[in-house]
Order: sequence, then C-alpha cells, then structure tokens
Amino acid sequence: MKKIKNKTLLITGGTGSFGTAVLNRFLNSEHFKEIRIFSRDEKKQDDMRNLYKKDKIKYFIGDVRDYNSIDYAMKGVDYVFHAAALKQVPSCEFFPMQAVKTNVEGTQNVIRSAAANKVQKVICLSTDKAAYPINAMGISKAMMEKVAVAESRNLMDTVVCLTRYGNVMASRGSVIPLFLNQIENGEDITITDPNMTRFLMSLDEAVELVLFAFENGNPGDLFVNKAPAATIGDLAKAVLEIKRANNDIRIIGTRHGEKLYETLCTREEMMKAEDMGEFYRIPADNRDLNYAKYFSQGKQVADKIEDYNSHNTKREDVEGVKTLLKKLSLFQD
Repeated sequence: MKKIKNKTLLITGGTGSFGTAVLNRFLNSEHFKEIRIFSRDEKKQDDMRNLYKKDKIKYFIGDVRDYNSIDYAMKGVDYVFHAAALKQVPSCEFFPMQAVKTNVEGTQNVIRSAAANKVQKVICLSTDKAAYPINAMGISKAMMEKVAVAESRNLMDTVVCLTRYGNVMASRGSVIPLFLNQIENGEDITITDPNMTRFLMSLDEAVELVLFAFENGNPGDLFVNKAPAATIGDLAKAVLEIKRANNDIRIIGTRHGEKLYETLCTREEMMKAEDMGEFYRIPADNRDLNYAKYFSQGKQVADKIEDYNSHNTKREDVEGVKTLLKKLSLFQD
C-alpha cells in the first residue's frame, strides 16, 4: 500500500457504515494524507466531525445526483471509493426512479467527474442483489455495474473497477441490529423464512475486498469475496444464544422482492472468473458490437457451471455463526 502514501481519498456516501470502517482503518496511519467524506447528510457529517476531530478528514456536503457538487469535491483527488447508494429494498420498490437517479446516474456522475479530474482509480461498491436481480434496488445496482464497465472502456487515465459483496453483518439497516433491538424491547424475533440463506461478511472484510480491488483491479474488473453463509433461522438462534435471551422467534413470511438465497457470481460470470484465493476476479466483457458474438456463438462449458450463491457456499451452523458474531463490536460485551 505504499502507493497511497501522501494521496487523497474521496469516499462517496462516506458517513455510512463502510465509510466509517475505512476511516477506522486509515485515520491513524500514514496512508492517505487526506480523506474526504462526501455525503448529503449534514447531521451525520457533524456527528462524525465531533467524533473524530481530525484535520486529516475533510467534509463535503453534496449529492452524487448533482454533477457540480461531486465535481467540486473531486478536485485534487487521487482515489475514489464510491459507496453512495440507495440500499433499502422496500424504499427502492416504492420509489424505483429514485434508485435509478442515485445508483445509476449518480455513478455515472462520479466516474465522469473522476475522469475529468484525472483521478487514478475509482472502486464502485455493488451488492449481491445485482446478480439475477428481482427487485428495484438490485436492478439499479446491476445497471450501475453495467455503467461502470461501459465507462471504463473509454478512459485513458482513470481505472474503474467494482466490488460486489453480500450482507455486511451489523451494518446500518441490516437484520442483526433489528434482532438486538427486538431482544432489548422484549419482542419476538421476526424472521421471514428460517431456511433463507445469506452470506456473512464483516465490515472489515468489506474494506479488505475494496483494498484488494484497489491493488489488483484492471479496467472493468469485478471482484467478489468468498464468504460463508447461514440460514436466517440459525442466525436468529445464534444471536439469542449469545445474548442469553429467550425471546420467541416468529416467522412473518418472505417479503416482496426477497430471494430464498443470494447469488454473488452468476453462472455466466463464473465461466470467466479467475480464482484468486479468497476472491474471484471477473474481467469485463470487452466484446465489440459484432452482434454475432452475442447471438451466433456460444460455449458448451456454460452447461456444466453453476452460479456461486449462499446455498452452495460454505454453510455455518449455529456455533459457527456465534463465532463470527463474537468478533463484531456489537457483541464484544
């Protein structure tokens, strides 16, 4: 990581869980002389300013939908971690065009501003819901990925690559804080389907994935972290056992836009994926507009490959989930 010494990093959506994890990783190190936090929430920025009280952090109010505001923050930046997004499945279902404006158009604004300002590398953060998407949030993130890859083809000075990961344990809006709140209030633990599986990944692992992409990414590359998974039923049991609580578990049924399992790499992506140990690298589809390559030519190998999902990855039992949860700050007590 020597190349990031004395460099400036911009984090879009920097007041979120990911931005906080990046700050905790680099704030007291010699890496990055300046870290810029770009977001539209002045309250969260003020909370962060009062918490860290570091001159190394600079704060910029703006919205990725507004090109001028992101372009102002981009001046003098060397690297960008693009984390700004609408992430909640229900809100994106009700307001899909808002997801398009932030997740798709906002990403294009970030990349084009980065290119105009000769930023060296942009890492765009995506989600497992972008693979075989069935809801508006996943569809908008899938389009975000397509925009990033398309933009990366024509850039000379700026490298754009992507990361895609599953549920980040204990991040804001995730199910674990919900379970803890329900336990504290003496309420039933509500789960959708006890057999539903989800990938388990910590914020630190999310940061490691982005840094791996930062070190190894070529234009248009997509990086995926190999992660274990667990059923929602076992996750709820693990939380209850760690907290020594006896709340009942109540099944409420699968909500609109939810899958039984999540996919991190589609079958089509696994056909060309490069196994890099803890990660997969999926190179960009750089075929030209020769339509025969899309419609007339195929590969028989596709019939023998399956996607990489939370049903066929390593499955943790209740004890395994407890071991992972105890590493999180929420359970340190």
